[in-house]
Amino acid sequence: MAISKEKKNEIIKEYATHEGDTGSPEVQIAVLTYEINHLNEHIRNHKKDYHSGRGLMKKVGHRRNLLAYLRKKDVQRYRELITRLGLRR
Repeated sequence: MAISKEKKNEIIKEYATHEGDTGSPEVQIAVLTYEINHLNEHIRNHKKDYHSGRGLMKKVGHRRNLLAYLRKKDVQRYRELITRLGLRR
């Protein structure tokens, strides 16, 4: 299920580093985390939905790459983001 426009704009507004920011790693990771959490719930209810499971794994991999990029560029921003999102890294 796709994320609603209102919810996505709400997440962008919360994690944006400046006005009009939609492409920073923080925003991208926050949106992916929201989508991953919703897909996890879907997979729990529909265990044999392998196509959605593949999509979930792709999103997890993309978020992992973005987190690695952010950690390499600015460790302080990385640490703040994972505490705000509640990721266990």
